[in-house]
Amino acid sequence: MPAETSSKPTVEEFATRFRGEMIPITNSFAYFSAVPLAEEDVKQYLQDPIAALPPSICALLPRIGIALVPYIERANGKPSGAGRAHDSVSFDKPAENRQASVSRLALDKEVTLVFATRDEAVADYHYVFYNEISSLVTEHWPRESQERFTRLLREELRSEVHGEVDDRSWHLKQSLLRRQTNIRKESKLFRDYARQAFADTLTLYLHGT
Repeated sequence: MPAETSSKPTVEEFATRFRGEMIPITNSFAYFSAVPLAEEDVKQYLQDPIAALPPSICALLPRIGIALVPYIERANGKPSGAGRAHDSVSFDKPAENRQASVSRLALDKEVTLVFATRDEAVADYHYVFYNEISSLVTEHWPRESQERFTRLLREELRSEVHGEVDDRSWHLKQSLLRRQTNIRKESKLFRDYARQAFADTLTLYLHGT
């Protein structure tokens, strides 16, 4: 049932409080909504994007709880990804520089993804959803797939090919090129770039399926 609260619980407090009220969608996915959902909303926000995930991707994911809320307010105005467990769930629209589309929390062996849905186009929500799924995949990335992808990236770097599909991997690549002259060297800079490039590429693929 929808949550009824006027306070601003943190994402961690919200996820912990309503964890037991998650409604199963599949064996791996369940959801809770802080606002009433029509049948069509459940289909658009949950059933359709989850059904579009390839079985090979689902096999790499932990159990995932999805929480749909009106707004998410960033902790201390930090960018997305920083201190996400301390982001807040809000029923009132935060200042623009404190709004976030998603926040993530790991509880035991389950991951809770909290999505802001008010004032968000469904297509934009789908992109954010698949981007979070892609980021989770990089945390459980099979070594063989990693090696194939990193070989491709190193070849692109040697050939000065620009294959990035999102600004995040582009900026990490520029940082890598500025700070590391030997592109064959295994380093945190390269691993961060490779992980983001893979997540961006997978996001584009999933969003297009």
